[in-house]
Amino acid sequence: MSSDLLKISAKLDLVATDGNLAIPVETKRGRVPDNVERSYEPERVQLMAQGLLLREHGYTVEYGVLYFAASRTRVTIEFDELLELRTLDLLKQALKATTATTMPAPLENSPKCNGCSLAGVCLPDETNALLACANDPTVEVTVDGRAPCRLYPVRDDATTFYVQEQGAFVGTSKQRLVVKVNGAGVASVKLQDVSQLVLLGNIQISTQAVQTLCEASIPIVHLSTGHRFYGMTHGIHLRNADDRAAQYKIAAEPARCLLFAQQLVIDKAENQRTLLRRNAPTDLYTERAPRDIDDLATRAPQMLSIETLLGVEGAIAAAYFSQFSKLLKPRDFSTDWSFTNRNRRPPRDPVSALLSFGYAMLAKECAVALMSEGLEPWWGLYHQPRHGRPALALDVMEPFRPAIVDSAVISAINTGMVTRSGFEMSSAGCILKDTGRKNFIRAYDARLDQLITHPIFDYRCSWRVVIRLQARLLARWLRGEIPKYTSVTTR
Repeated sequence: MSSDLLKISAKLDLVATDGNLAIPVETKRGRVPDNVERSYEPERVQLMAQGLLLREHGYTVEYGVLYFAASRTRVTIEFDELLELRTLDLLKQALKATTATTMPAPLENSPKCNGCSLAGVCLPDETNALLACANDPTVEVTVDGRAPCRLYPVRDDATTFYVQEQGAFVGTSKQRLVVKVNGAGVASVKLQDVSQLVLLGNIQISTQAVQTLCEASIPIVHLSTGHRFYGMTHGIHLRNADDRAAQYKIAAEPARCLLFAQQLVIDKAENQRTLLRRNAPTDLYTERAPRDIDDLATRAPQMLSIETLLGVEGAIAAAYFSQFSKLLKPRDFSTDWSFTNRNRRPPRDPVSALLSFGYAMLAKECAVALMSEGLEPWWGLYHQPRHGRPALALDVMEPFRPAIVDSAVISAINTGMVTRSGFEMSSAGCILKDTGRKNFIRAYDARLDQLITHPIFDYRCSWRVVIRLQARLLARWLRGEIPKYTSVTTR
């Protein structure tokens, strides 16, 4: 039922009627509260709102019933004048909140945050901690002297579902995704276990499946057979127009874009240097690559334009990839694995092919996280907007490249998960076969699900959660709720 006057809608559990008389019945899973009213105010207000809707539709409603399933008890709630006035006042406050353009300030050390379904969006401890250390970056990030609490799961229960068999067809049946090849079912998964559906190449999907996934807020990501990120299909579940307005406003301010970009380049360089020092043989310490990366990173704050900063980033990448081959120890060693520099479009060696595919996967991961926060992945601050390029997703992913993709490539090669047989070599370049792609996806997903200690907030979570957290912090920075956007760097 809905009401234009009250500006609310409701799906009622049960309504008992007798002629013109109606009694709304709301079912609760728990037990009857041990208080005088034998109920909590939100439950009474919810029931009263249902009563107001029924009254507007012509019914006489004098009371409602709360049924507590755990104790099998019915509690009668009288719809008196006091409860009605309280409900109408809360409806006005809720309507005012829906028109607000800024989030309310997060609570400080409140017991209400534990168990709150919005804690992962509000980020109360993280926001308060970043505000507390805004004036002095050397101060440890704490909330009232303690480390921020992690108020959401360390990992997602749902995972990404990949379909790469060319000519496959994806449909739905009984709340499950079903994949068929030549009419025969080859795979099936529950919708509740899927966070994203990734279609690699010429994969068909039914209109019913698209509608079901959009309704369930599960994005459909489209990649080409050459691993190019085309875009995604998603439902309309967020209306954060103000977030995008803040994003466009800052994108039009060159000075703020430059500061944002400088920090990205510095953080990415730090992660590249860390990966070299952590995985390289001892003789690398005598070479110049890590020192060159440090020296170039110190120049980033001195760059006065995005164009000159891109030059510094390119020089850092050249120094980094000049030593990358020393991190690789393929079990089926051959000259095919030789890697001297990063190349693409098309990649000419297996390592570059893995890196290109991994970066495309990371770009879609960041794009999904940004879209879930209501931001526009195609309008960047460092990477300039260009047709077909998710510029803001590329901004966010820069510091994650070495920490996630490069690390996954090293693990996949050195552990033998990906071997020479997983590639097809030709004079035109090198491409991944289905087996190689599948094995690398396994290594990439394992890296995303690996737990780390967050370097800023000092709690454990997976890399996949860290990406989502960074998208939320970016949205807060764009709105001006925190003074600085800080990327994640490893030690």
